[in-house]
This record gives sequence, C-alpha cells and structure tokens, in this order.
Amino acid sequence: MMWEQIPAWVSAWLLALGTFLAVTVAGFGIQYLVSNLVTEHMSHSFLAHIIDRTRRLGRFIVMLFAVGFASALLPFDTSTQDVVRHILAALFVIQLGWIAKVTANLALDRYIRGLDMSASDNLLARKAATQMRIFRQALNVLIAIVTIALALMNFDAVRQFGVSLFASAGIAGIVAGLAARPMLENLIAGVQLALTQPLRLDDAVVINNEWGWVEEINSTYIVVRLWDWRRQVVPLTYLFQNPFTNWTRSSSSIIGTVLIYADYTLPMAIVRTKATEIVKGSPLWDGTVVNVQVSDAREHVIEVRVLASASDSGRAWDLRCEIREKLIGFIQDSFPESLPRVRREDFRYLEEHSSKH
Repeated sequence: MMWEQIPAWVSAWLLALGTFLAVTVAGFGIQYLVSNLVTEHMSHSFLAHIIDRTRRLGRFIVMLFAVGFASALLPFDTSTQDVVRHILAALFVIQLGWIAKVTANLALDRYIRGLDMSASDNLLARKAATQMRIFRQALNVLIAIVTIALALMNFDAVRQFGVSLFASAGIAGIVAGLAARPMLENLIAGVQLALTQPLRLDDAVVINNEWGWVEEINSTYIVVRLWDWRRQVVPLTYLFQNPFTNWTRSSSSIIGTVLIYADYTLPMAIVRTKATEIVKGSPLWDGTVVNVQVSDAREHVIEVRVLASASDSGRAWDLRCEIREKLIGFIQDSFPESLPRVRREDFRYLEEHSSKH
C-alpha cells in the first residue's frame, strides 16, 4: 500500500538504484572470490600478476555494466536518453581501450619475464628488455590517444569543435608545436634509443663523470643508479648530444684495473707471478684476461698495473679490491723495502736546491 503511494518517478529511481547496487555488489563479490582463489590455491605467479593488473579494469567493467542496467530503468525523455546513450558509448570505448592496453602490457610482461636477466652474459636479454620497455611506453601513449579520440567522437559538439580547431589551427599549432618541442624531442630520442640501443638496462656507464648502472629507461629520460646509491636522471636528448662511456656495450664482461705504486727495487718477475696467482685463484675472475705490467716510471716510484676481467661490473669491482688488498699485503710481507719511500739522498738533493734558491 505504501509503495503505491510513492510517485512513479521516485519508484523508478529507487528500482534503478537497487539494480545498480545489486549488480555492483554481485560483480565485486565474484571478482573478490576469483582473486582469492587464484592467490591462495594457484602457485603460478603470472596468474596472480594478471589478477593484480586487471583488478581496477574489472571494477570499471562491473560498474559500467551496472550503470547500463540502471539507466534503462529510468524514465528519461528522448533528448536525455540520447545524452545518456552517448555517454555510455564513450565509456564503452574507454573500456575497450583499457582492455587493449592491459592485454598488450600483460603480453609484454610475459615476454620480459621469460628473459634470463640473471645470466652472467645477459646482453641479449637486456637488449630485448630495453626494446620492450620503450615499445610499451609508446604503445600505451598511442592507445590512450586513439581511445580518447574515439570516445570524444561520440559527441557532435566535440566533432564540430575539432573541425573548427583544425580550420583555425595556424598560429595556435605553431605555438603548441614550439611549446611541446622538448617533449617531442625526447619521445623521438626514445624511439631512436630503442632502435640503435647505445645503452641498455643494467649497462655500466659513465655519464657526466659519474659511474653507475642504467636502472630505468622511460620514454623521455633514463635513471642511472650511481655507485653511492644516488640516482642521476638524464634526458634522452642528452645521450644523443653528448658523449658518454658504456663499459658493457658489446658484452656484460668488464676489465678492471688495479694500480700499485712501489719503489724501483721491487722485483717485477716475482710480483707478476704472485699477481697472476691471486687473479687466477679468485672465483670472481672469468678466466679471460689477466695482465701485469709496469705502466709508468715516476721520479720516486714505479706504477704497476694489473688488468683482470670479470663477468659483470659488480664482480669486477670486488675483484679489483681483492687484488689490491692481497698484492699490497704480499709486498708488505715479502719486500717491505720496496714500498714507496723518500731516501736520504732525496732530502739532501732538496736541501741543496732550496739553499741555492
């Protein structure tokens, strides 16, 4: 009896609201059950990754489905129904674009997960991962632009505005192009980086006299993790306008250098044998390069250079430290008289020259 006393338009809105809530709760409940089932009872990590990446998309689909059901129950006039229909059509286009974006990103994630980035020689894996990351960013931008354009084309007013905008786009287009020039330059540089690949993920590089490893490659900049854990952000255009050093351009292996300074009395034959023994006995050495030479002779000391290769930059650093510590310890124990020193003759020579001046 009370329901019959409620106006028709109020009952219609209440019915629509109830339908919206019922469909939304049911859809969210099904999504929650499926998510828990995959997370708790399935060990495949990529399935959990799919659930995580599609959670917000699933909620959007459920709510759009509920809005569509509810709007059909409302007593709109013809003009209002046309507006609602155009809005729902635009939201449906956005939903399709979102589905395309998520599907493409999941496919790329699946491909990147199959790459063995932990291998000692991971050059090909890093090359493929770099290309896929840049391709992902370009693809996401393209899908977003196409989706927004198709969604707005559902409205006549927007189509007319677009035609008038193109008709009067002379000076405005030039101004917009100049304003967007830095961004466009970096985007083009990103495409060039993906094709030529002067550097890749995890490459050991020296940029702006700073040593580090490429941690991120984005559409307009890269992030270099420096040796002291600082992050250096470098625009992509900088890489193509300034020289930089890539230590792992052709392979992940790297040659480390150790410099030892000693007196001229140091017996090089014995030191060369000991240094070679230290390198070959280290598990950090990759078995490729070991070389010991006197690379310089200065006024009071000689410079002994030890070259040793390792499978990656991190192991090369540890190998250099190991060689330096053990070789210095060997010289201290076996030839302490060959450590760098200033002789009495040097003091006499300095005193004589200082007295003359």
